Order: sequence, then C-alpha cells, then structure tokens
Amino acid sequence: MPRGNKTPLIQKIAEQAHLTFKGLTSSTNGVNTLTEDQQSELISLVTAVRAVDLKIAPRKTQPSSGEAELQSPPVTYMHICETEAFSMGVFLLKTGASIPLHDHPGMNGMLKVLYGKLSIRCFDRLEDNLRASNVPPQFEPPLAPFQTSSLRRSMLRSVAEYSEDSGPCLLTPLRENLHQIATVEGPAAFLDILAPPYNPDDGRDCHYYKALQIVAEGALDGKSQEEKQGEVTWLLEIPQPEDFWCGGEPYPGPAVSF
Repeated sequence: MPRGNKTPLIQKIAEQAHLTFKGLTSSTNGVNTLTEDQQSELISLVTAVRAVDLKIAPRKTQPSSGEAELQSPPVTYMHICETEAFSMGVFLLKTGASIPLHDHPGMNGMLKVLYGKLSIRCFDRLEDNLRASNVPPQFEPPLAPFQTSSLRRSMLRSVAEYSEDSGPCLLTPLRENLHQIATVEGPAAFLDILAPPYNPDDGRDCHYYKALQIVAEGALDGKSQEEKQGEVTWLLEIPQPEDFWCGGEPYPGPAVSF
C-alpha cells in the first residue's frame, strides 16, 4: 500500500537501498560492483538527507578535558537497520577524531555527511599477494621479516573533503574500497550504507591498515598526498589501533521497517 508523502526520507532510503542491493552475494572479485547509474535513485535520495531528518543535532565543537570525556569513545554508532542485502547507520565523530584506514571486502558502500566536515582518503587494492617481481621497496621504519606477508599493494585513488552539502562518497569492491575518515575543524556525523553488510563468516570482515613511508634514493619520499594519487602505495595490515574504538548510542530518528 502506498505510504504517501508522509513517508520519512530515511524509510525511502532504506526501501531504495533494498531494491538496489537485493540479490548481491559475497564477492571480492568485483562481480558485485554497481555503477553510479545503477545506484542513481539511491544516490539522489541520500544526497537530500540531513541531520534534522534523523532527529540528530550537531554536537558541541569544544572538546571537554574532563576524565569522563577522555574515557568516552572518539566515535559512536547509531544502528538504524540491517538486512541480508545492506546495513545502515550513523557514525558520529568527536572533534579531532578519525576512523583509521580500513577495508570493506566484497562490498559496495555509500557515505553521506549529515553535519560537520570530513576529509576522506580512498585507496584501491591492486592485488592480494606479493609476487617475486613485486619486491617491496625499503620502508621507514624498516619492516620485520614476518610483516612482509601483511603488505598490500594499493593505489591512492582520491583525497577529498565532504560536507552536508556534498553528494555521497561511494565505494565498490574494486574502487575506493579502503578509506580513512577524519574530522575537519569540528565534530561530524555521516550516514553509512554498506551492501552486503559486514559478515566475518562470509568473508566480509574489517581489516585495518597504515600507509608506509618509502625510502627513495637514500631519503624519505616527501611527496604530498595529491602527488601520490595514481601511484603505487604500500599498506601494512595492522591490528585495530589502540586509540580507536567505537561505542554505541540509540538512534533517535524515524523507525525503519519493511
């Protein structure tokens, strides 16, 4: 039965996400990569969403120095809904907080800023395993021998800032699948859609990385991020950084149902 014009925007987004992503299965070889044209209806709805639509108010910009504040998580998550096809929720980042470089194996994704400003670095993974012809260069600091198996060749695809007036940041299983998200100046929040959802039992677990500094001709490579776009970048898979953890808080907006 038609819902009429009173249907909350977040409900429309969820329904369109279900239509867009239904039928996708676990894949890490790009089979399930969707083009922007295939996601155009969802992109249009997500572009229009604002914090007020989810009854979320921007947080204060002044960080507190109290002990309770220091012990609270730098990032929190509001769960909205999850199905076999997709998951959707809101991440809230404190001033100065960041989500470390991480991946989304076999997944498509959409990130839309609700308030504040975010700087996002996106990488493409080039291949899973090292080959004899791809001997890694020297790094600073040097890697231990056992760390070689945790190296990943990638390419810095983009570095951009997003605000509530920006369209969504998109990722696919092959393009911009790894990204690092950091606040700019003040706190920020973003709507996050992933399809299919994370599921370690189905090969979709989150891994963390750090970009390595290369020693070039006896000196450190001092290129800026923009200069490195399109070049091979070496990433080292690492445990979840100790200074990053994500808490949870209730979602205050309109309920989503199917």
